[in-house]
Amino acid sequence: MVTMHIQEGRIPVTGGRVWYRVVGAGRTVPLLTLHGGPGGGHDYLESLEALLDERAVILYDQLGCGLSDKPNDPSLWTIDRFVREVDEVRDALGLERVHLFGQSWGGWLAIEYMLSKPEGVVSLTLASTSASTAQFVSEAQKLIDDLPPDMRDALRQGNEAQTYDDPAYVRAAAEFYQRHVCRLNPWPEALQRTSDNLEGNQVYLTMNGPNEFTVVGNLKDWDRTDRLGEITAPTLITVGRYDEITPACAETLHHGIPHSELHLFEQSAHCAHLEERDKYNALLRDFLHRVEEGQTPTAGS
Repeated sequence: MVTMHIQEGRIPVTGGRVWYRVVGAGRTVPLLTLHGGPGGGHDYLESLEALLDERAVILYDQLGCGLSDKPNDPSLWTIDRFVREVDEVRDALGLERVHLFGQSWGGWLAIEYMLSKPEGVVSLTLASTSASTAQFVSEAQKLIDDLPPDMRDALRQGNEAQTYDDPAYVRAAAEFYQRHVCRLNPWPEALQRTSDNLEGNQVYLTMNGPNEFTVVGNLKDWDRTDRLGEITAPTLITVGRYDEITPACAETLHHGIPHSELHLFEQSAHCAHLEERDKYNALLRDFLHRVEEGQTPTAGS
């Protein structure tokens, strides 16, 4: 039986304090996770704690959501500040060497963090994310086009009129989420908690926008496609077959990051780590082992 070692606390960062939890205390390199949203919170990543039998797993709520402080200050919600926050968390917890895991927005943050040339990042996992907002939005529009015509039209018209609370729009958005965010029905309780975190969240509204496929916040022009080659850490890229951040986005990452490998989860949308939990954890566990043994992915693997 694995003994559960849990450490929880709060860390001062620029703008407030963030909540964190460390589970496990293995001798291998710890896994530091960056959740999505922005503003989603750690909850839906709790399934990754299954790796605690051999390494510490660190979850934290980025400033502005979950159990962390929620200052009423839109000027704080920039990708540069969140990059600094990663360093502040690492420094506070003494994480000299880490495997870095970023999911969705957390993947954008992880890419931006890696481009700051941090020391001690042993590997990178980019889960259901992209190299640019523009490609994600373009791909999401294709998924909207594939919805039943009445739902497709409701989303298009609602976006144009900004009538996001119209009942027809809400129903169509819910259908999009069921198809392309998580195909489990009902959604896991942890994912529902993350979804609840986003309701009216200032970080999400400032950086993203009103919903998953309408990016009008300060991330709307974010694009690091041309700089992916600067990421030298061994990288695992994962994506669901029905992902809102589509396999085409994952291919862009794979082609751009030299030492990367790509895995497609055939039964999943945007939350493969929940939708195919056991397969996902097995893949991640194997990747981390291989990196620690010096087996670096080659381009095109």
